[in-house]
Amino acid sequence: QVQLVESGGGLVQAGGSLNLSCTGSGITLSLTAIGWYRQVPGKERGYVGGISSGGITTYADSVKGRFIISRDNAKNTVYLQMNSLKSEDAGVYYCQDIPRGYWGQGTQVTVSS
Repeated sequence: QVQLVESGGGLVQAGGSLNLSCTGSGITLSLTAIGWYRQVPGKERGYVGGISSGGITTYADSVKGRFIISRDNAKNTVYLQMNSLKSEDAGVYYCQDIPRGYWGQGTQVTVSS
């Protein structure tokens, strides 16, 4: 049974940082592509960034230079390091096994101004 679990969300002041985790069970994250998405009420989930099985990372223009995606194969975890957070970064963050479409349950990020 494949399971993705996000964690690390919370309340942070604008300009601050958070480090989100996406931990897999029943799946080896280093063998697939993992994407991070953000959803705000009333809108569809938007792509934030991702990491391929080969370790190549991509980012949405809105987060380039501020967010960093990495992977720890030993912990079977993908991270989303979010720096210089802005109010528009707030939302529920989800990770996804892109090829197979598995989603985690999401973690809430709130940015106070």
